[in-house]
Amino acid sequence: MSSSSLFTENHSVNLIWKTIKRLFVLFSGAFLYAFGMNFFLVPADVYATGFSGLSQLLMKILHQFDLPISMGTLLIILNIPVLWLGLRKVGRSFTVYSLISVAMMSLFLNLIPVHSLSDDILLNAVFGGCISALGIGLTLRYGSSTGGMDIIAVVLSKMNGKPTGKYSFLLNIMIIISAGYLFGWEKALYTIVVAFTSSQVVDAVHTRYEKLTALIVTDRTKELKQEIIKTLHRGVTIMPARGAFSDSEKVMLMTVITKYELFELKRLIKRIDPHAFTNIVYTEDIIGRFRHD
Repeated sequence: MSSSSLFTENHSVNLIWKTIKRLFVLFSGAFLYAFGMNFFLVPADVYATGFSGLSQLLMKILHQFDLPISMGTLLIILNIPVLWLGLRKVGRSFTVYSLISVAMMSLFLNLIPVHSLSDDILLNAVFGGCISALGIGLTLRYGSSTGGMDIIAVVLSKMNGKPTGKYSFLLNIMIIISAGYLFGWEKALYTIVVAFTSSQVVDAVHTRYEKLTALIVTDRTKELKQEIIKTLHRGVTIMPARGAFSDSEKVMLMTVITKYELFELKRLIKRIDPHAFTNIVYTEDIIGRFRHD
């Protein structure tokens, strides 16, 4: 067998293994998310954030009109237009994995029975927020999303690079006000507890920063630069560098990405130059043009 055939075979095996690993993580993340919802938040009538909370709210409203549509079904219905937007604006790979994630979340929400483990609302809010957020964080860490506001955030970032936190904030405020007005303020306000605990867990598993700066020392400058521009649509700055130990001339690439693109950047670097040295720096803010067209 020739060396090129052996390389192709090894590459195919690695690709299959990485795909299986990624799907397993999405499967685990979806299960944790649904477990946190059906064992803590849903039985306690405590609302989640984002599209999940919106699905909870709609489910309860529809039940008032004798329309027993499950939360899992509503979640996937709400995500259909968002996933279509992601397919058009973001790309096939990210959207397909997000679709798989949303489908598995909806499936587990329908399969896992709603069961209360505690009558304490605060415990349900904290543990439900933590467990479901752990599932969301794992999904984000492996280059996918849970649909909803995640995909909207990626689309808006691709378009103008502006932060999207205000949109999530407005949606969550709408959920709290609507739930409080319709079903009582006490449990609706526990959504704030869910939002806080969820954000802390997601930040710990993934990252709390919207934007990240990657400093890459590589011997394959041209290929990596072109791939970042082509795939991520981000600008790249090339800077000269010198290795202190070897005293040899090096080149360092600097690019700013969103947290949703971190997995894809790591994948690109590993494929093009596995020996590259990469430093990921948290970026508080940027001034100037973010997107490269």
